[in-house]
Amino acid sequence: MSAMPSRILVPMIVACALFMENMDSTVLATSLPAIARDLNEDPIALKLALTSYLLSLAVFIPASGWVADRFGAKTVFRLALVIFMTGSATCGFASGLGDFVVSRIVQGIGGAMMVPVGRLVILRSVPKDQLVSALAWFTIPAMIGPIAGPPLGGFITTYFDWRWIFYINIPIGLLGLVLVTRYIEDIREVQTAPLDWRGLILLGVGLSGLVFGLAVIGQSLVPFWLAVGMVAVGLVFCGLYWRHAAHTAHPLLNLGLMRLPTFRASVIGGSTFRVGIGATAFLLPLLFQIGFGLSAFASGLLTFVSAVGAFAMKFAAPPILKRFGFRQVLLANAIIGSSFVAVCALFTPATPHVIILAVLLAGGFFRSLQFTAVNSLAFADVAAPSMSQATSFSSAAQQLSISLGVAVAALALEAGQVIRGDFEIRSADFVVAFVVVGAIGALSALSFRTLSPDAGAELTGRLTVAADEQPSSQPPQPTPTSTPGQ
Repeated sequence: MSAMPSRILVPMIVACALFMENMDSTVLATSLPAIARDLNEDPIALKLALTSYLLSLAVFIPASGWVADRFGAKTVFRLALVIFMTGSATCGFASGLGDFVVSRIVQGIGGAMMVPVGRLVILRSVPKDQLVSALAWFTIPAMIGPIAGPPLGGFITTYFDWRWIFYINIPIGLLGLVLVTRYIEDIREVQTAPLDWRGLILLGVGLSGLVFGLAVIGQSLVPFWLAVGMVAVGLVFCGLYWRHAAHTAHPLLNLGLMRLPTFRASVIGGSTFRVGIGATAFLLPLLFQIGFGLSAFASGLLTFVSAVGAFAMKFAAPPILKRFGFRQVLLANAIIGSSFVAVCALFTPATPHVIILAVLLAGGFFRSLQFTAVNSLAFADVAAPSMSQATSFSSAAQQLSISLGVAVAALALEAGQVIRGDFEIRSADFVVAFVVVGAIGALSALSFRTLSPDAGAELTGRLTVAADEQPSSQPPQPTPTSTPGQ
């Protein structure tokens, strides 16, 4: 393959896809107000452009692990890149909100296979004791997308045309196709279970109703009763899937993985914390451009700094986790990271930009530490045959929580409009929104309290350190593991 270690080369190549996806989402968030003006839509209604993409990810990600096992990770990864590029091109040609949302759904289908299948390639190519380092390398190029995205999207939107923010995905995707074809092995399972079609339908309807219903509540797109009905139907179908999965030999999402303490804490705690991320990506560009009257370019120059903080943390995360362990880091950082989300409620047009930059930089730093820890911990006790299901489960939960974050933030803004009796967004509306999502993120600490002090120790090498420090008269104590289904 190359003289470069697999723990660096494979993650960096796969990260081309994550780079493209992350840059696309951050560019879009910065450009939402301009797109809304061009399409003659309410800026809050453009949340559908974000939630439709995230919803598409959540619906199709569960099948991505099975598809990769059945047809080969390399084949599926390349197809995903092509689909994503196709959706990007049609987004650029959209003439109305309906066209735009449909194109974003196509993008989501590609993204649903791209990132989880890429992560699966890493999990099956890198030894477990190098996993934290490999995942850190995997996210470094991906962090360049959020760093470049806001100022690039703002620059293109302010001085050219917003449609070009989608066309730039084409050359990036083509580069990814070349690198994947040349360097990535076609990893697949020798035997694959049949696809759980019934589960796919139940889960697809459930997640679609839940997320889309929350997204359109308060909008004039559909009657209020219909939006509430969508949410109710979504909850019912999610419940039906839960019952179906408990009595199916090969469910689409293996709920048995939730019996693993590390996986359960990662999914529940990580999803709760991610609500704030989905919300801030939606709220900050609206606050700066509509609330403060800044241009898209000026807004992008402010918001990109959080990605710089996240980039810096990728180098610090492994030694921090090795020194303090997953449980201590996740508990403390859940409060710290969520506090930096909530403190955005204090921003006003008079707040010096240097203070805004400092808050967003530090917030990005601590949120990145949380995500690195959560993403690594999820696979600490997962058996090799269950890796594809674990990546699908984890990725679906991530996208669903970010989508819910957008929906919750939009609901908070719309609540302020309803209370006042007008439909104009004001800077005061953002105060409640940031406080609400910050509080939700802080609740994630409750999930991490259940972890044992040595949870995920094998990933950071803390087991080896502990054994070396024990007196020679005492044999090293084995670490208990819980891996049902092995």
